[in-house]
Amino acid sequence: MDGQALVYCEGFFGTPVGKTANGLVRFTARYEVKGVIDSTLRGRDAGEVLDGKRCGIPIFGSLDEAAAALQGIRPVFIIGLAPDGGKLPESAREAVKNAIELGMPIVSGLHQFLSEDPEFADLATRYGVVIKDVRRPPDRSQLHFFTGKIEEVKALKIAVLGTDSAIGKRTTAVKLAQELNQAGIKTEMIGTGQTSWLQGTRYGILLDSMINDFVTGEIEHAIYEAYMNEEPEVILLEGQGSIAHPAYPGGFELIAAGRVDGVILQHAPNRQVYDGFNAYPIGSLDREIKIIELLSRNPVIALTINHEGMSEDEVRRTVLDYESKYERPATDVLLDGCDKLVDVIRKMLSRNRLRAMDAPAHVEPEATSPLLNNTPLTNLEGVQFPFITTKCRLEACAPRIPLESRLKSQVKKRAWIQDPRPCLLIRICRPEAGVPLLLHELVSAQFGIDLNLG
Repeated sequence: MDGQALVYCEGFFGTPVGKTANGLVRFTARYEVKGVIDSTLRGRDAGEVLDGKRCGIPIFGSLDEAAAALQGIRPVFIIGLAPDGGKLPESAREAVKNAIELGMPIVSGLHQFLSEDPEFADLATRYGVVIKDVRRPPDRSQLHFFTGKIEEVKALKIAVLGTDSAIGKRTTAVKLAQELNQAGIKTEMIGTGQTSWLQGTRYGILLDSMINDFVTGEIEHAIYEAYMNEEPEVILLEGQGSIAHPAYPGGFELIAAGRVDGVILQHAPNRQVYDGFNAYPIGSLDREIKIIELLSRNPVIALTINHEGMSEDEVRRTVLDYESKYERPATDVLLDGCDKLVDVIRKMLSRNRLRAMDAPAHVEPEATSPLLNNTPLTNLEGVQFPFITTKCRLEACAPRIPLESRLKSQVKKRAWIQDPRPCLLIRICRPEAGVPLLLHELVSAQFGIDLNLG
């Protein structure tokens, strides 16, 4: 952890503008949150305000009140606001100055760099305080351009996108990553925003502060590094904005660079206009699904619900309605957890393992078949053999799965007994040993069948 923290969110805690503070109260591996500042909710428990469940994080009415309650602690002062445009509200300047004067390090995820504000910079120098602007991009020499190395990533890649900004994409991704790991499915999340960084996500970028030419390369690099270093089965990508958002169009860069296998789509059924843009009606769920599936050429595998302005009964009815109408799982992860999402991802992993077992054959070029007039067998796809299922094409393509186990499950013993014609001799290799094996010898040993080789 990077220490204890006090989160400033005056007037906006529990709202979309306070989404950074909201996220830090729900989860952070980087800081121990000791309190939130919002005078409109003074005295309440932050978890109770957000999710109806106490979490032990108090809401203070002012910085002075918080400092008095936290005597002996010098917490990091985090800007928990995420206003449109990313500028610090004028009303917050006094609180930032007071925090510096109290010796509190300042951490901001705003687009406006507080370290470059002359007044803040002078105060920070005088009081020996560090101001960290999370959204400051790395030097261009450190940025990565897209290379195609994403194709080496064999983990299941799922993007968590939404129909609007500040709709709960990151919250859903964080909770899903936690529950997948708890279920024994090793998962890494790729963060793409300032709140993910503040929460301590190990891999990611700050997408909306990146030079456009390097966005896809940085996404690719983050995914690749997570895969190579952690060897996860699943990689979740946190979405930003929404595909058709007039001010924050986002999601396509994740689909394109991440080569995702599927999308989870977050939606707020009661939200009629884009957040902060009342003149723009929000796109329909049907339209968003069609756009995403057209762009990704992969399915929206589940729908998740932001329940703002909804009763619990309304959420339940909406879940049932969506599952009936869209024929895919739907859930509210804050009310019901991620069981449905874990199930659908587990099924996708199982299908991927089966596809790996059914990969095209690796056959030595000199191998021939007496059943095919001794034609060289450089490609077995589509060829019918009397002793093997059409799906088994005899490539040892998954070194972690014993070759013998795959053949035992795929070869039809019955077919061998019923068809005594000369059998095809195919030379295959076990990749972990690199030792050629004759198929008839292997199957004979496994099934105890005396093969008639003619």
